[in-house]
Amino acid sequence: MDIKVFPVPSEKMKTKISDETKLGFGKYFTDRMLLVEWKSGQEWCDARIKPYEPFNLDPASLVFHYAQEIFEGLKAYKWTDGRVALFRPEMNARRFNQSAIRMCMPEVPEELFLKGIEQLVSLERDWIPTTESTSLYIRPTLIAVEPVLGVKPSDHYYFYVILSPVGAYYAAGFNPVNILVEDQYVRAVPGGTGEAKTGGNYASSLKAGLEAKQKGFDQVLWLDGTHRRYIEEVGAMNMFFAYGKRIVTAPLTGSILSGITRDSVLKLAPTLGYEVEERLIDVNDLMSDIKAGKVTEAFGSGTAAVITPVGKLCYKNDCLQLTGGKVGEITQNLYDTLTGIQTGKLKDDFGWVRFVE
Repeated sequence: MDIKVFPVPSEKMKTKISDETKLGFGKYFTDRMLLVEWKSGQEWCDARIKPYEPFNLDPASLVFHYAQEIFEGLKAYKWTDGRVALFRPEMNARRFNQSAIRMCMPEVPEELFLKGIEQLVSLERDWIPTTESTSLYIRPTLIAVEPVLGVKPSDHYYFYVILSPVGAYYAAGFNPVNILVEDQYVRAVPGGTGEAKTGGNYASSLKAGLEAKQKGFDQVLWLDGTHRRYIEEVGAMNMFFAYGKRIVTAPLTGSILSGITRDSVLKLAPTLGYEVEERLIDVNDLMSDIKAGKVTEAFGSGTAAVITPVGKLCYKNDCLQLTGGKVGEITQNLYDTLTGIQTGKLKDDFGWVRFVE
């Protein structure tokens, strides 16, 4: 499918942030956006790159009432030689379509997904920051826009992509975060939408996250919704626990997100001399293992922050510190290696990097 490119009027051109250390995360957006429509009977049509601007949506659009919506997150990096690199975008395309199937939405052809992102990023390459720990965050989204009040799959969808130059996800940067294990609220259960990247999952996590922040924590770690016993994931990250050289994470049982950084850690770690294991992790056993010194590190993985060290884990009345509140050796090694591959500082032996023309 050809993608039409419309010019950005000079009066709509934005001023770029001169001090990239003050970008924050998701606060600023580039001049252009990609928009493609799907209509019943026509399939995918009207692909265009146009000036970034608000949508004019009918108040009855299905997305507002029945939450037919999915999204993805990936990044573009500008290497020192001037090339622009994406990290495993094919996996984002596949996960996007897995989410679409679960939410009864049309799949976006992988070629269209990748071509649209690459063309948009190429046009906006001057927006890619180059300061350490910065990147261009890419947000593909699919929403139902048919104006009808009725619980059904929509006959009209918008697939769009917006771009945001970003700094570190956490204001403190690559430093240990404090996590509260949630024992009251439930995020998802097997058979639900937990494995889909849909907005409702994040909306349902807000209350627990807000209460945790009021208690001084950075994130909430969810337990399974059936037994409220097994470790699942943090709101924006999959979780890993290091037992010496063995790294353990929860399996994909249908209620947590199949993280692309998670998959990268599982593939990368053995090449760095670590063992990896996917298994159910009982929270009571985990806390006992931390107390006994068996768990030597804990960290999260996700596109936004890549790798996030955990300094303190609290469950009920127990608050336990890991690695003395510092960044652990394994955590640092994985972070340095992954970000090194993403930014071109280290060789990509996995074929994970895809360059934008």
